[in-house]
Amino acid sequence: MPLPTTCIGAYPKPDYVPISDWFQVRCDDDDYGEKVLRKWSETDQDEVEALLDRATAEAVADQIACGIDLPTDGEQRRENYVHYQCRHFEGFDFENLTETVQRNGAYKSELPTIRAPIRATDTSTLVRDWQVAEEAAGRPVKITVPGPMTISDTTADAYYNDAPALARDLADALNGQIRALADAGCRNIQVDEPIFARKPDAALAYGMETLERCFHGLPEEVNRIVHMCCGYPSYLDQDDYPKADQASYAQIAEAVDGLADEISIEDAHRHNPSDLFPRFVKSKLIVGFVTVASSRLETVEEIRDRMTQVLAHLPADRLIAAPDCGLGFLGRDLAMKKLKNMADAAKSI
Repeated sequence: MPLPTTCIGAYPKPDYVPISDWFQVRCDDDDYGEKVLRKWSETDQDEVEALLDRATAEAVADQIACGIDLPTDGEQRRENYVHYQCRHFEGFDFENLTETVQRNGAYKSELPTIRAPIRATDTSTLVRDWQVAEEAAGRPVKITVPGPMTISDTTADAYYNDAPALARDLADALNGQIRALADAGCRNIQVDEPIFARKPDAALAYGMETLERCFHGLPEEVNRIVHMCCGYPSYLDQDDYPKADQASYAQIAEAVDGLADEISIEDAHRHNPSDLFPRFVKSKLIVGFVTVASSRLETVEEIRDRMTQVLAHLPADRLIAAPDCGLGFLGRDLAMKKLKNMADAAKSI
């Protein structure tokens, strides 16, 4: 039986999209706020919508052409996958940014600032994103949203000064977006929580609860997915970028198992120990079989070999193949080559 395949979220933007994103502009650039965060409001919205609809259709078509069973919308509308979501919540200030040191001093960046209680203001934005993508695909499409802990880590808090309380309010606001997607017919919804791997103690203390709040009230037919990557570099082929501790997945595995129908973990850039996979007994695992931070192209044989190794510790009916994370750094040609090799390997199992 071939393994099912999916993507995680981001797909390279075509040149005609008039939005810089964080794959194209390094977060530690001095003018990151000018290039990315403030530029959004300066564009002509009608023209941008038409271009983004076109880019979304092309991103979906590329994934399907490569053999991906469950594509994403490619996050073509997002200048940053966290901040795009935050624009649709009350409480965020995108005009008066706060300079913040992140990732243990790895870089500084200007971030949107929380200055009031977080509340959802609009539940239709993601619905339209999904509708455009699924109409273009002619098949189910997965939509992704950033999780509460991840939003907290990528914004500046000048109001709550209470991480669990902030995460709960973010989860409740996200739940409104997620339930609107489900009501519209979306059946594959992914919450991205890479901070679970970076901060496992906080994930165990309150992150699992807020993940549950995100999915609260969803009908059984909705496929609930959580993605936990280990961190992006600042640029393609950066060798020394900070990653989550490799032991983090094992630390949180039993707690997160069963909170989502599918759990996405990285494996290609750094293979997990074999005893990790049997720790997941309830959820299916989406395992990364191609890297997203390296330009090296994995061969079909190499990918198939790693799939076989994982299958020695996890039943085939609970394994799904994917890239480690989003594909934005790779460029379209390399992204498609990696996806095609991965899909060919999955079909040959």
